[in-house]
This record gives sequence, C-alpha cells and structure tokens, in this order.
Amino acid sequence: FFGVNASQSLTIWREKGWIYADDPRGWFQWYCRYYMGRRCSDDMRQIKRWKAIKRHAAQIRKHCLKGDLGCRRRQRQALLNWAYDSRNI
Repeated sequence: FFGVNASQSLTIWREKGWIYADDPRGWFQWYCRYYMGRRCSDDMRQIKRWKAIKRHAAQIRKHCLKGDLGCRRRQRQALLNWAYDSRNI
C-alpha cells in the first residue's frame, strides 16, 4: 500500500527458525487459529510481538502530521503487515 517493502521473505523466516511448525504461514495463520480458540506453546511469543508493534504507531504519532501518509512509509507498511491501520494516526 505504501510502496515499500517492510518485511523479509518467508524463506528468511524459515532459515532463522522463526516459524512455528504448526503455523507454517506465520503470524496471520497463528492469529486466525488463536482467534478460533486454539492455544499453543507459541502464544506468549506471538502476543509479545503484537504488543511490541505499537512502538511504530507511537513514532508515527510523534514525528508525522496527521494524514501525511508519505511520512514514515516503511513503519506504516510494517503496521499494515500486522493488520494495524495507520491512516488514522
């Protein structure tokens, strides 16, 4: 959406061992299953990652004018990758 790449490929995630075996497609697959009621050993790590993403929203609020979608595009794209809409920040 913001015209920048703010993530690494799934291959890199697999190489680094960041993909939980039961959720080979990553965070979104884990989240869907968590939402549907599944609980697993990866829950606390994923929840911690979700809570940490708010730092990007805080930096956008601090450094950008409201509605300036060109400001901090990479951070905005990272937020969007986590299903966080930064257009209203």
